[in-house]
Amino acid sequence: MTLDAIEFAENPEPRCPCVLLLDTSGSMGGEKIAALNAGLQTFRDDLLQDNLASKRVEVAIIAFDTTVRVEHEFATAEHFQAPTLTAQGLTYTAAGINKALDLLQARKREYKDNGITYYRPWVFLITDGAPYGEDAYLLTQAAQRVKEEETNKRVAFFAVGVEGADMNQLQTMSVRSPIKLKGLSFREMFVWLSASMQRVSHSKPDEQVPLAPPGWGTV
Repeated sequence: MTLDAIEFAENPEPRCPCVLLLDTSGSMGGEKIAALNAGLQTFRDDLLQDNLASKRVEVAIIAFDTTVRVEHEFATAEHFQAPTLTAQGLTYTAAGINKALDLLQARKREYKDNGITYYRPWVFLITDGAPYGEDAYLLTQAAQRVKEEETNKRVAFFAVGVEGADMNQLQTMSVRSPIKLKGLSFREMFVWLSASMQRVSHSKPDEQVPLAPPGWGTV
């Protein structure tokens, strides 16, 4: 048996997959990256307090700058260790989006192969700038892919702009209105995200779940 098969046998609960797609380009340095790292730890701690969510919510982390890296493979809260991210390089947003969607596709295949039901996956993009260093057509393709995934209800894609973000650019990359983070309210944002994932995990896989307004940001 593979490690995944063993895990699914031990924990056959439905899964709520969530990819955190995080901008780690140079402009995220200093206070921004420090607040983001602290927020990731808050996210894990919050999920662990909910017994059902800790078994159902799976988190993966992808960081993007001049390269795109899977910083953490999908894991439930008890197996999730928040990485310490550093900031450098350009902003390859399209490559990050494609990596996130590819990772989700692969994970959904693993769920199906092991008889695990799952909720509509979330992708949570957090960036403080505009895409930089990539050809424009790559961004157009990535945005179209997000739109198709949303239209077919294969993913829920959220875009969050940190101070300095090009919100108009973010709007073109997401079907949903992007949210502008208030200051460095990463902790409040991750508390909201954890509460939202907990609410989803307590519902039925196809059930529409109303989310609380994001008090940590403005639409």
